[in-house]
Amino acid sequence: MLEFTTEKISPRVTRIHAFATERMYLVEGEKRAALLDTGSGLGSLRTCVEQLTDKPVIVLMTHGHVDHAMGAGEFDDIYMNHEDDYIYQEHADPVFRRDGFEHMEDPVPWEESDIIPAAPLEKFHDLKEGDSFDLGGVHIDVYACPGHTIGSLVMLIREERALLLGDACNDFTFLFGSYSTSVTRFEKGLKHLLPLVEGKYDTVYTSHFAGLAYKGIIEDVIQVCEDIRNRNVDDIPFEFGGENGWIAKKPGGPWSPDGHRGNIVYDRERI
Repeated sequence: MLEFTTEKISPRVTRIHAFATERMYLVEGEKRAALLDTGSGLGSLRTCVEQLTDKPVIVLMTHGHVDHAMGAGEFDDIYMNHEDDYIYQEHADPVFRRDGFEHMEDPVPWEESDIIPAAPLEKFHDLKEGDSFDLGGVHIDVYACPGHTIGSLVMLIREERALLLGDACNDFTFLFGSYSTSVTRFEKGLKHLLPLVEGKYDTVYTSHFAGLAYKGIIEDVIQVCEDIRNRNVDDIPFEFGGENGWIAKKPGGPWSPDGHRGNIVYDRERI
């Protein structure tokens, strides 16, 4: 049986580490808890969550990709932006999911019994900008950030002064898939988002690897968008999952994770 590892990153927030670099966050209030993202659906996330809290749990998803939404089937109260319904339906396909498990960078010894059946789409409540959830002394506020997917959302854990960006904006933002927006639309969305959250957070959480970004990442990624439009880019070829894109800034130096700069992999045909 696969077991998740967890780390308490504040008295109210626990980061849950899954098996393909994905990270989820359990936020606990006085009355209920919220699970932010559900990973790939490999291993019983519900069992892990029940060991962390005895409060009722709602699930809030940043977007509909296979590595964020497939563990939702174990829960009853699920929210996702319906803009991502078509992505979720494609990624919930059992063949698509198993192919991903077979090609994990660091594979784990999984069995068929470890695969959590995907939740039916009709089980999902819509989730959109302006929604807010009171967990009892802790609030989660939802903001739109279209780009990585049309329905991508970010979430502010208000009293923690922490912003979860998911995959929407990071040091290697995927913006080249068939599900992604143009660079211009992404930039517009970031410029809409920034004044709404500015001054409300000190910590930035992401959904892969270490699960952390630096406070100024939104501003940096906006600058990369502008550089792409102005053709001030290095354009390094990149391939992932059968799709090709271009890395805007050559990794290393200022554009390495240690250099604290955002980066974008984009499609030249959709600037």
